[in-house]
Amino acid sequence: MDEIINYFSTIPSSHRALILAGGIAFFWLIETAVPFFKFSYDKWQHAGINIFFTVTTIIVNFCLAIILLKAADWATENHFGFLNWLPEFNIWIYTIIGLLLLDLIGAYLIHLIEHKVKFLWRFHLIHHTDTWIDTTSANRHHPGESVLRFIFTTLGVLIVGCPMWMVFLYQTLSVVATQFNHANITLPKKLDRILSYFIVSPDMHKVHHHYVLPYTDSNYGNIFSVWDRLFGTFKTLDREKLVYGVDTHMKPEENNKLSNLLMIPFQKRRSPNS
Repeated sequence: MDEIINYFSTIPSSHRALILAGGIAFFWLIETAVPFFKFSYDKWQHAGINIFFTVTTIIVNFCLAIILLKAADWATENHFGFLNWLPEFNIWIYTIIGLLLLDLIGAYLIHLIEHKVKFLWRFHLIHHTDTWIDTTSANRHHPGESVLRFIFTTLGVLIVGCPMWMVFLYQTLSVVATQFNHANITLPKKLDRILSYFIVSPDMHKVHHHYVLPYTDSNYGNIFSVWDRLFGTFKTLDREKLVYGVDTHMKPEENNKLSNLLMIPFQKRRSPNS
């Protein structure tokens, strides 16, 4: 465990970039060879849009990273946050508790709030407009949402009271997990169902990308699936019934044009099929 802590305490930016790019490449190859949905679309054009949003997310996080670092250091030095108020545990148990709390407060709750608060939904909506969900969709976030998520993530780090190495570990696991559960792949149904009791599986997350309510407002989990089951936001849907996108933006010029995607948060709210 000491080796893991030491590595993530000083993980180079180049390693984090390699994990991000390597994950995309790995799942891209798998879904190209054995796709779940055989989409009739320009995969490279679609990837170009999503990679643009991936790059803007990286830029936002890089520019604001010092804030996250200071927050984690302050919480640790001042013994602030849940982890610092707990009795001393074995380092493995401490890490598991920390990752679960980060996933609950820094991911699940933030995601749920983005769906419930109209202003925040305007930005998160861009992620849901994708009608061809694949591994590149994982980081399809409007730059405005990237800033908002960073703010909430920083608050989550303070509330949890975790050291920076744990934040980096969680973010690394999160990158791989989201690329996995967004990938256009299919697992045997039984295996996917078993996985969904522990982590967010592909079938579980794809329900979240179904184009109509109440499915859009379900399965908010990021890495661990326990929160959706615990708080009653877990739903299932047959694979054959899945339709990706969001019913307010189903036209290609709305959901597959970069200039429009950037402007969606500032456009007039609309009703389905309008």
